[in-house]
Order: sequence, then C-alpha cells, then structure tokens
Amino acid sequence: MLKFVRYGAWALVLVVGFVSTSILMGWWMSDRSRTEQATAIGGPFSLTDHTGKAVTDADFRGSPLAVFFGFTHCPEVCPTTLLRLSNLTRQLGADAARLKILLITVDPERDTPAQLALYLQSFDPGVVGLTGSQEQVDAALGAFKAYAKKIPADGGYTMDHTANVYLMTGEGAFRTMIDYHEADSSALAKLRMLLR
Repeated sequence: MLKFVRYGAWALVLVVGFVSTSILMGWWMSDRSRTEQATAIGGPFSLTDHTGKAVTDADFRGSPLAVFFGFTHCPEVCPTTLLRLSNLTRQLGADAARLKILLITVDPERDTPAQLALYLQSFDPGVVGLTGSQEQVDAALGAFKAYAKKIPADGGYTMDHTANVYLMTGEGAFRTMIDYHEADSSALAKLRMLLR
C-alpha cells in the first residue's frame, strides 16, 4: 500500500510538472508570437507629403509616430479620428512636440498633395498628409497590415478602411494601436507610454 502511495505521489508530481511546463511554454510561445506579429507591422514606404515633397519612412526616424490610414472624402471616421488626435496631443503638453501624426491616404486617385493640404487646414497643423501612386499606397498598406477597399456609392465611390491608429516608436517599431472605439483615457495613456 505504501509503495502504491509513493508511486501515486510521483505520478502526481510528474503530471503537475508536465502541465506547468505546458502552460509556461504556451505563454512563452504566445508572447513570442505577439512579438513577431508586432515586429511585422510597419516598414519602408515612399510617398509624397501634402507640400509635394517626396518622403520615405526614414524621414520620420527619431520621432514617435501616430499613423492613420484615411481619406479626405471620408464622412465620419477620418475627421473624428484626426480631431480626437488633435485633442489628445493638446493634453500631452510639451511632449506633444515630439509626436508626429501621419495621415496616409487610401484614396490616391482623389487625394493629391493639394487636396490633402486643403483638408488638413481643419486639423492640427502638425499632421502630415501622405499620398502617392496606387502602388506606393498599396505598399504602405501592406507594410502596416492595414486594409482598404473601394466601395461603389451614389454613382461614385467611398473607401472602406482600417480605422485604428498605429503607434510607432522613433526607431520605426510598432508599439500598439488605438482602437477607433477606445476610451480617450486609454488612448492618452498609450500616447504617454509611446513618448516615455
């Protein structure tokens, strides 16, 4: 009987050890997977800013970025997001000067540099509008794993697109996202974390 109890105790130790190791390995693998996914977001792009100047991702190195994909004919999501970012950056105080906000158009057919410049007059003067050829915009969308699709509407078209804001470090690494429906307090905390 004592022998059976001893073997049973060892079996229990082995099972607990196996389960604990499996849990820890699962946590480590999922954490590693999250890190790998994060490093896959962002990358090189070559576009034209709203002043007509050709720029690449390298031109923004050294500054934390808030990157948003949108378009000037957007009825709600884009202006709401840009106004929200403007309001949040005001709450950052002096740190706000270090943050660059990029609006990358998903509608290069209509969003010329001149159109972007006109549109951005309604928002924070620090927002940089970016456009380019369809191929250049598609490359930027791919780098950020963002989505955009032209949708026929009222004899013309609108654009369905990713509504999140990508927060990138000054070295170009993905840090986190601000969701369109996220509370302002949470979004502000993320911006402060990015600027630390």
